[in-house]
Amino acid sequence: MSSIKKRPNGQWRARYRDAVGKEHARHFDRKADAQKWLDEATAELVTGTWIEPKARKITVGEWCDRWIAGYATKRASTVRQARTHLALVRDEFGSLLLSQVRPSSVRAWCATLKERGYSTSYVHAVHARLSQVMQDAVLDGLVPANPCSRRTAPSAGEQRPYVATTDQVFALYEAFAPRYRVAVLLGAFAGLRTAEVCGLRPGEVKWLQRELHPEVQYPEEPLKTDMSRTPLPVADTLLTALSEHVKVYPASTVLTNTDGRQAGPWRIDREMRRVRGGVEGLPAKFRFHDLRHYLASLLIASGADVKVVQYRLRHASAKTTLDTYGHLWPDSDESTRSAVERVLSSRLSAVADSVRTGGGPA
Repeated sequence: MSSIKKRPNGQWRARYRDAVGKEHARHFDRKADAQKWLDEATAELVTGTWIEPKARKITVGEWCDRWIAGYATKRASTVRQARTHLALVRDEFGSLLLSQVRPSSVRAWCATLKERGYSTSYVHAVHARLSQVMQDAVLDGLVPANPCSRRTAPSAGEQRPYVATTDQVFALYEAFAPRYRVAVLLGAFAGLRTAEVCGLRPGEVKWLQRELHPEVQYPEEPLKTDMSRTPLPVADTLLTALSEHVKVYPASTVLTNTDGRQAGPWRIDREMRRVRGGVEGLPAKFRFHDLRHYLASLLIASGADVKVVQYRLRHASAKTTLDTYGHLWPDSDESTRSAVERVLSSRLSAVADSVRTGGGPA
């Protein structure tokens, strides 16, 4: 329901009711302006892009404050990362109204971050965070559309991780301090992440089943995903190494510091930084997490398909596995060429033989 009426003071009063029946009204000096305002509001209501007038006044900074308050139910490390991303968002867009953020300004912002020295992958992650925040604003009815999209997204960066050689893996193993060496084996041959290695408890090593059953990550936080709880088959030699380790360093967790208390991820990362420079050919920024790439390459080289690799690395999606390691599988062009060649060569050879012996068309 909408209407325009002239008031005693000469102004034109336009009014309409929104989807929940609440009345909105404004006064104009000219009837044409009142009609234009009313037409725009009606069109927005019909197309589903109408925004409550008070919501139009919310700035990006204010919405970031509301958003992170609701996001606080996530793991502490996840929330910390989100706060870091939002600091960059606020610096650029904080004073703007949500509706003032344009795709062109998002693209320009990403280019500026790159110029300031942020890595391509980090800029991609920050853009994804802005998109997440703006999409939630859309769902809350604060803006009609998300200004972030594939068209504004920067490159995700290099997707081909460095895969260490077997010699490099064992060079790292030998260079690590004895009480932390088993961490290298758990990363390279079981695929555990840094926080999972530090959170692993002796009871999660199922000796008879020859499996690891990860339950928590450092210090005793829930694992990232349900997929992370997938039992992992463990080689007998690795089980032997784990058995010897817990005998020498008995504690409530497999990895401990010199004081006997649980080792944290920073301790393992520090150990990696200490030794990686001494391993020939290893990238300067090689991380403990990169040991998982070695396991992936080992499985692929053995003939494992994408689903097996996905489950051993405990990726939530096979797409993640393919995006990260697809280049490691045997060349698909050559394999398909060989498959076609086997059929063609056998059938066409038979036809050719038949023609030569007079059994077919000349």
